[in-house]
Amino acid sequence: MKSCLVVDDSSVIRKVARRILEDLSFTITEAEDGQQALERCQAEMPDAILLDWNMPVMDGLEFLAQLRQLQNGEKPKVVFCTTENDVGHIARAIRAGANEYIMKPFDREIVEAKFQEVGLI
Repeated sequence: MKSCLVVDDSSVIRKVARRILEDLSFTITEAEDGQQALERCQAEMPDAILLDWNMPVMDGLEFLAQLRQLQNGEKPKVVFCTTENDVGHIARAIRAGANEYIMKPFDREIVEAKFQEVGLI
């Protein structure tokens, strides 16, 4: 079974994402911010990361930059999940190492399609 780390400061978003991803046969761990997520990745690198952009302590972009520097940090497929929808934000996320990008609010069909595109399903 593949693992996914859901990183979002909203417990509601984490809960919705957990339900969708468990339905798609992922085991889920959660983090409330980029710092917690980095600690989880240092303990055990997931196969996938669903990552919010705007969070306290450490935002998604900073987390992604630090993740990609870790040993095996290139392994996880990272899907940014955010309300930031302008082309500049999307380009920055991809340059930083994101594999895909989805907009909030999202549903199962969107998550499933993006995870298929990056080869996780």
